[in-house]
Amino acid sequence: MSTQDIKDKSKTAFGKILASHDEIKLPQIGDLIECQVISIGKNEVVLDYKGIASGLVRGGEIYDESESGGNFKIGDKAVATVIELDNEKGMMELSFRYAGHQQAWENLEKLMKEEEVVDVKVIDANKGGLMVKVGNVMGFLPVSQLTTKYYPRVEGGDKSKILGHLKSFLGQDFKVVVIDVDEKELKLIVSQKAAWAEDQKKTLEEYKVGKIIAGRITGVANFGAFVEFGDNLEGLVHISELAWQRIDDPNDVVKVGDKVKAEIISVDGGRISLSIKRLILDPWKDIEKRYQVGATVKGKVLKINPFGAFVELDKDIHGLAHISELSSNIINSPEDVVNIGEEYKFTIINLDTREHRLGLSLKGSKKTKEPKDKSSFAKATEDKETKEPEDKETKEPEDKETKELKDKEIKDLPPKASAQGGPKNEGTEKQETKKQLSSKVLANEEEIKKGKKTTKGLVKDLDQSEEDQGKEKKLKTKESKVKKSKVKK
Repeated sequence: MSTQDIKDKSKTAFGKILASHDEIKLPQIGDLIECQVISIGKNEVVLDYKGIASGLVRGGEIYDESESGGNFKIGDKAVATVIELDNEKGMMELSFRYAGHQQAWENLEKLMKEEEVVDVKVIDANKGGLMVKVGNVMGFLPVSQLTTKYYPRVEGGDKSKILGHLKSFLGQDFKVVVIDVDEKELKLIVSQKAAWAEDQKKTLEEYKVGKIIAGRITGVANFGAFVEFGDNLEGLVHISELAWQRIDDPNDVVKVGDKVKAEIISVDGGRISLSIKRLILDPWKDIEKRYQVGATVKGKVLKINPFGAFVELDKDIHGLAHISELSSNIINSPEDVVNIGEEYKFTIINLDTREHRLGLSLKGSKKTKEPKDKSSFAKATEDKETKEPEDKETKEPEDKETKELKDKEIKDLPPKASAQGGPKNEGTEKQETKKQLSSKVLANEEEIKKGKKTTKGLVKDLDQSEEDQGKEKKLKTKESKVKKSKVKK
């Protein structure tokens, strides 16, 4: 065969395939390849790959997560993933499902990078947000990413009411922007606020931080109030930005329908934060003219927490009396000492005008109530203090004269004979002497206290006792001599 014959053969179709063989790369498992549909069966689709191999898609691998799968016609281009190079029919085993998954997540990555606004349908709801479908991929729209128009404004944050509000959106279409994609974790997060901000970019350019707006209160929640202004714009006044004084319930300050003025303090995407209190003169600027550390002031207890009591000094200035500053004794709760709504005299112990903090102390106040439930330590201390005065009342201090008389009585008290009439040893006599003295002294003291006997009377009794003791002693001495003389005889 001549060279010319080879060249002629290379011009044929088969020759062209052979000539280009080096340029053809056979696909590998996991590759995403583009094929042409050549046959459609009841539960399978046959594809052609560049005229050199056939592929088969069957069963559950026909349906995918992209919007293109499942509606093919013969001659259509189709993208599939290689899952096996040679099956039992000698064809490549292909999958639309894997291919659709890859395509869907690649498309989501693209949407996130380009910040494109897309339409989604609300499929379900839970307490944290809404389940939505982007193409055929399930995603999540958190409550925090809803616009103020759709945000659940439920007083007290009742979770069951929030869920009921969110379920009212089932079946609705929302415009969102993809803000987080993670194929490995199958995580897709979208934001309605970001989509709204995208649509309102030009409008929002007119509203810069520091601008004063006039609007209307459209909703009140436990964390603040919503204000509608401009061209269907809405901002949030946080509870801490409603007034300078402490607020427990925004409803105490504003109501739905109130017309207000506010200052824009931040614009973050589609979230506009407002402040009403910044348009009001800060009462803390000249507070030192009215209140000084060490001064005693009257204050009404507004609220009690486990750590202390919040006290109103005037309509603008509130302070905190920490539990450790409510009593010199140990207490279990501020309610043991103070009551809500009652006024007390406090001492200002610290003042921070920059942080708007004022510390108060109630220690030493005579108007505080006794603790309801005292700790064991406090009870023990109180019992000890109660018992000591009683002992002091019983054991009154002795004067000098009484002490001398007691000493004299102890010295001159004679020893007693035993019950058997025989002599007692020295130790026994001393013990009985002490008992006699103790009994006699206590009896004399008791009579003096009751007024039945005076100190002079006690002296007279002691002198008489001393005289009697002398006579008894002489008599015993005489008897002793008589006994001794009898023994000698």
